[in-house]
Amino acid sequence: MVWTPAERSQSLPGRWRFRLRLWRDCFEAEVGDSMSQERAVPASAVPLEELSSWPEELCRRELPSVLPRLLSMYQHSDNWIEHIQILKIIVEMFLPHMNHLTLEQTFFSQVLPKTVKLFDDMMYELTSQARELSSQNLEIQTTLRNILQTIVQVIGALTGCVQHVCATQESIILENIHSLPSSVLHVIKSTFEHCKNSESVYSGRLHIVSDLLQALFKEAYSLQKQLMELLGMVCMDPLVDENDDVLNMVMVIHSLLDICSVISSMDHAFHANTWKFIIKQSLKHQSVIKSQLKHNDIITNLCENILVSFQSCLQFAEQMTQSDAQDNADYRLFQKTLKLCRFFANSLLHYTKEFLPFLSDSCCTLHQLYLQIHSKFPPSLYAAGISEAQQEEIAGTFLVTLDPLVSQLLSFQPFVHVVLDSKLELPCELQFPQCLLLVVIMDKLPSQPQDVQTLWCTESQGAGAPARVSLLRAIFDSFEQCSGELSLPVRLQAVQSEGQARVAVTLYQHVCVHLCTFIASFHPSLFPELDAALLAAVLRANMITSLLAMDAWCFLARYGTAELCAHHVTVVAHLIKSCPGECYQLTNLSVLLRRLFFFMAPPQQMEFIQKFPPKEAENLSLWQYISFQALPAELRRETAQEVCRVGAAQCRRWLSSGRTVAELESLNTVLSVLLAVCHSARDALDIGQETAVVEAGCQLWAFLNTNLVTSQTCGQQTLSLLFPLLGFFVQTLDPEVIIQVVALQASLLKFEPPDHVRLAVLDFVSSLGQLVISPDIQDKILPNLSSVFALLLADRNWLLEQHALEAFTQFAEGTNHEEIVPRCLSSEETKNKVVSFLEKTGFVDETAAARVERVKQEKGIFWESLAKVTLEAAEWSCSQPSAKRARVECPVEEEYRAALQAATRALETVGVLLQRAPAPDWLPGHMALLQDRLDVLKRRAL
Repeated sequence: MVWTPAERSQSLPGRWRFRLRLWRDCFEAEVGDSMSQERAVPASAVPLEELSSWPEELCRRELPSVLPRLLSMYQHSDNWIEHIQILKIIVEMFLPHMNHLTLEQTFFSQVLPKTVKLFDDMMYELTSQARELSSQNLEIQTTLRNILQTIVQVIGALTGCVQHVCATQESIILENIHSLPSSVLHVIKSTFEHCKNSESVYSGRLHIVSDLLQALFKEAYSLQKQLMELLGMVCMDPLVDENDDVLNMVMVIHSLLDICSVISSMDHAFHANTWKFIIKQSLKHQSVIKSQLKHNDIITNLCENILVSFQSCLQFAEQMTQSDAQDNADYRLFQKTLKLCRFFANSLLHYTKEFLPFLSDSCCTLHQLYLQIHSKFPPSLYAAGISEAQQEEIAGTFLVTLDPLVSQLLSFQPFVHVVLDSKLELPCELQFPQCLLLVVIMDKLPSQPQDVQTLWCTESQGAGAPARVSLLRAIFDSFEQCSGELSLPVRLQAVQSEGQARVAVTLYQHVCVHLCTFIASFHPSLFPELDAALLAAVLRANMITSLLAMDAWCFLARYGTAELCAHHVTVVAHLIKSCPGECYQLTNLSVLLRRLFFFMAPPQQMEFIQKFPPKEAENLSLWQYISFQALPAELRRETAQEVCRVGAAQCRRWLSSGRTVAELESLNTVLSVLLAVCHSARDALDIGQETAVVEAGCQLWAFLNTNLVTSQTCGQQTLSLLFPLLGFFVQTLDPEVIIQVVALQASLLKFEPPDHVRLAVLDFVSSLGQLVISPDIQDKILPNLSSVFALLLADRNWLLEQHALEAFTQFAEGTNHEEIVPRCLSSEETKNKVVSFLEKTGFVDETAAARVERVKQEKGIFWESLAKVTLEAAEWSCSQPSAKRARVECPVEEEYRAALQAATRALETVGVLLQRAPAPDWLPGHMALLQDRLDVLKRRAL
């Protein structure tokens, strides 16, 4: 076969084709001057092997003629090996002699784009062929190893470029080399990604190329270190905030941010150093790049790194806690990871401080960071189990950095809106951390300017901005959500006073103490917000939240002036008088009034008595909630006697009137206030007044019957007040009254009356333990009494069961009639229950971990149910037409309902009797009359 010169050249290896081309060029040049004297071969035609051996002076002299030729060859070559040879020659032999001011135009812009493309092609080829790698396929092994070696050389050449710039320039203008950083960062990121994904890329054959992958990682690592050194030398004009230099620096920072995401799990030290450089450069060029940076991305990545490091730190701590022996290796890893947490937290702190005005979109991320960290750390129910030593080390090294972060964000309005968002919905595990955060904020506010305090302590309902609740309301909201933490209860470390050791306190104590401290420093201009928040919390349905507000209000009453306390008592009194009827709000207000009244000074108490004199019947609704023990001795005696006179007179007036059911409500108020006197000021009553009260009680008792009590709500309330009132004077009661009371109680319990009636029954029967019952009436009292105790001790309601055990114990310890005690224990179950109560045994053996897990499950179920009920209520509300005014059920309607319930029970009783025995002769006739009356009533109702 005869080849043409062109065909022959195409068949040669790339290196020899390149040499042939150089020789042909030399030959053509010599023919043009064949008649001249022999001349030297041009520098531009020297083979690559010879160029690589040129001395430094020759390279400098021949740079203008050789460089264009090499660049042209580099651009048009399609051979990887040839590319690398040319690139290495340019970088090693000629780059040191180029003008550093024109590097971008003469070299970087012409070479680096092709270099990046060459790198991407090799990476693509590497990834594509790696799937076929095996220990038997030697050809693929050789190919992949050759590609990896070539990539290593490319990275080495780029490292040479970066090193040259660093060595020749003290101050670098980014615009003069702008192609270099972008190209280098692209190569670094792709290299790290390939190394990170190598396990999956090489399909379990990683060991075949692991040595070259390690070399590849080291080269990329070295290249990035050199690049960061170069970028540290960059200078930018602080007066110019919009030019190519600014955009280039922003691109560099964002690219390094992407690289951090890749290397975060590969090399912790390198990852931290990269972040350190990002923060340093951001702060160094802050004035010109602050409006161009993607602040939210930087904050988000920092927060993610903090959480990942913190989770690793907790895992190491948990492993050390679970293992019996202290492993030094584990402890070193724990400390190393903890330092990493602190580093990232400090980086976040510095960045937030300098770029706060630009972090509006990052406030939610910062808020979540705080909550997530504290949700994973004791005493959270969802925290890992770690030792106290590790807890203290983590708190002292890492958690302390979160405190100044919160301080920085206090005056930032977007952060305020995020934390106090009226629509904030948090999962169960973040509700307790939210409460802790609000307490921390509350502690810091007194040292803040008034405008910052006002920002946090006032609500916002603006049309443009999202609705924001006040800090105090948010605290009560958050506290209410911590039902599991309150019931466990979780305990927090607190310092009671300066110089004393830390002690463990419950969440309730923690919040209450800090809330009262905050109130003590409250700015006077914000007192209306304080009053409104406390009152709203007192009126809540949640008992523990209402109690917290009462404790804070009582502190305010003690801390403030006597006039302020008197004013608050007056306000609460008017609110109680304005309540339309029995409701939980009235109950809460009555407890608050009772507590606040103790803090009133005697002069203000006298003014209160004059303002709400007990001799006026309309004021008795207030005095039923006041403890007369709060009054000075003489004033207590006068007021108690006045109340008794008015109360006894009201009872006699009711008995002499029509005795209508509608008037029972006012009678109940009278009985309640008489009971209050007996509880707190019985010693202030003389014999005559006691006798008047007893007589009134006995006369009222004669009016009551089972039918009235079981059919009327007001009648049930009357009975629940009359039982304890008679119990106070059980020693002076007529025996016949005691017989009737006990008999009624035994009969009443069979109808399953409301809980408050059963509690009143317990109150009365427990007082019988001090009574010596004469033998002639024992058979009329003791059987019914044992029946009452037996029924109440068998009750399944846990609250009633507890009160029944306490009442029975009190009765059994005091009574002289010991023979009745065994008869009260009607079953083996009841006997065991009483024995366990007396011996303080029978409790469920529950470990601390099991208790925490149970509380977590209960809390989760509770909030899921609450969310479901809220959703259903919202859907129902949306489906209903809007009403002008809510419908309030009137008292007459309540009486209708009570009467029908009584009739239904009566008919059910007749049905039970018919099952036991034949019906009497007169029953059918009466039933027919009842049917006729029902027909008449039905027609009237229609």
